Amino acid sequence: MTESRRRKQRTRGERGTEPAGKRPTPGQAGAAAGCSPTFAGLTRAEMEAAALAGRQVAGLLDKAAALRLLRDGEMAVVGRLLSASNATFFCLVAGPGDDPLDTATASCVYKPIRGERPLDDFPQGTLACREVGAYLVSEACGWDVVPPTVMRGGPFGEGMVQLWVEIDESIDPTELIASNADALRRIAVLDAVLNNADRKVGHLLPLPDGRIHGIDNGLCFSVEPKLRTVLWQWRGQPLNEEERAVLSGLNQRMAGVLGAELLALLDPDEVAATSRRIEALLSSGTLPQPDRNRRAVPWPPY
Repeated sequence: MTESRRRKQRTRGERGTEPAGKRPTPGQAGAAAGCSPTFAGLTRAEMEAAALAGRQVAGLLDKAAALRLLRDGEMAVVGRLLSASNATFFCLVAGPGDDPLDTATASCVYKPIRGERPLDDFPQGTLACREVGAYLVSEACGWDVVPPTVMRGGPFGEGMVQLWVEIDESIDPTELIASNADALRRIAVLDAVLNNADRKVGHLLPLPDGRIHGIDNGLCFSVEPKLRTVLWQWRGQPLNEEERAVLSGLNQRMAGVLGAELLALLDPDEVAATSRRIEALLSSGTLPQPDRNRRAVPWPPY
């Protein structure tokens, strides 16, 4: 594979694996707060190598272990992802593993609230909460669309921390979004629930095991309709049996634990609007159509 093609494939938004502009630079790696010359048995050079390669140092990590590590592990900043609109850091998080003699270590993304850029159409300081809320809704669906995500304190204050995901470099992103993959369609349904205003190509991560994760979900949950996505190939199509069942279950959970969890993160009007969107999808029985009166695709789309 040529280097130019590798660069094209690796351009995947804030979480891409291309060092040029996407990864922490060697001069920055390890320089931020909390990163000592060694961390969890890794030298600074090894930490930099993991960051520049976009590598998940934990390898495959089950969800329960990942969440425990993200919430409770010690965090060290390796470097900043320079192309991100908001302050976004590649980090390592380490904590006790199941074996007391062992230490689990994983790569993650950290977005501190204090580093969020002010926006005209979303309240300041709320994007991290929206990312965590998107993960909770994804989990309630049972579709595993969003990587494990938590809210916690970090070197630059409270923020969103998300497990780093390694992608399948052999998949061309343009070909991916043009496909009719079931995993992509589930993301399209979830985005309709979340009212995602920024589903770009670079926010879709194909995993080596065939799953597809959707990341950078900070522009979600607005009361005002804002759905902007590159996934319109199913517009107006009837919901299938699985989707109707998932939305019905989600509707019930919104009246219970899920709704309470979202109320701890979002404005009550935003939580109520989420319930209305679920009910509207069930009532229409179809995936949404683009609104002709507003932009339906994020810009830039990649």
